[in-house]
Amino acid sequence: MPTGGTTHPRPAIDTALARRLVDTQFPQWAGLPLRPFEPAGSDHVIHRLGTELSVRLPRHAGAIGQARKEAEWLPRLAPHLPLAVPVPVAVGEPALGYPWPWSVNRWLPGEVATVEALGDCAETAVRLAEFLTALHRVAPEEVPAAHSRLTAPPLADRDRATREAIAATAAVFPAAAMTELWEAALRAPAWAGPPVWFHGDFHTGNLLTSEGRLSAVIDFGGLGIGDPACDLTVAFTLMSARSRAAFRTALGLDDATWTRGRGWALATGLNAYTSYAAVNPRIAAQTSRQITEALSG
Repeated sequence: MPTGGTTHPRPAIDTALARRLVDTQFPQWAGLPLRPFEPAGSDHVIHRLGTELSVRLPRHAGAIGQARKEAEWLPRLAPHLPLAVPVPVAVGEPALGYPWPWSVNRWLPGEVATVEALGDCAETAVRLAEFLTALHRVAPEEVPAAHSRLTAPPLADRDRATREAIAATAAVFPAAAMTELWEAALRAPAWAGPPVWFHGDFHTGNLLTSEGRLSAVIDFGGLGIGDPACDLTVAFTLMSARSRAAFRTALGLDDATWTRGRGWALATGLNAYTSYAAVNPRIAAQTSRQITEALSG
């Protein structure tokens, strides 16, 4: 889920800059080899640092809060979760013309999950439901109410942008069906339970596998507290209708939350499609599937 940001331009980031930032701020790692990692995500430029570490530099202002957020909260959440999550090691400061905080994490081995390998696997769907259930059970009461950066905006805040995206993609996806789903999601009753932790960007690209099984969940930049419906996006980026049914049953969520989750999947899929499809065929294919599966239910 986007974290918002300012109008800072995207800084130029290359291996030479990453090397200088590491060497000047963390000289204990100056002797470790540094090499770019691809494919990186749309939010960060990633480098391997030696064999045990990674360096993550935000590409745009919308990702600048992630380094400190993960460093603060992931060590508290990790002991309660059934899959590995990033282990923050250090937070770097803006320097050398680079404007934002950046991070050094333990390297998490694994391959990015794929629809081809896991999409129809009910066991995987249930494991993902178990991860979310465990995350939701961690009491957020100790989080100060003033932590506004952990409070997600409501789905309705995306109304104008989503309707504009529906109109812009009407030649690609069925506009009437998208409008019907979107309006149903907006009408759905709000979350009636207590606020819970959510991942905030829970989709296929943020899941790692090892030997064909889920092993880790990464990229907690959207971590927050509130309605868990946004995390249902994974059901539409990864799962088939069969495995999605197993996921929904394991979570035991009400119809209203499921409908809001479909709305989140539609809105975020459209946002990514209109932003990247013209320049990135991989994202175009992934978000096309997300939108189509959200419409199917």
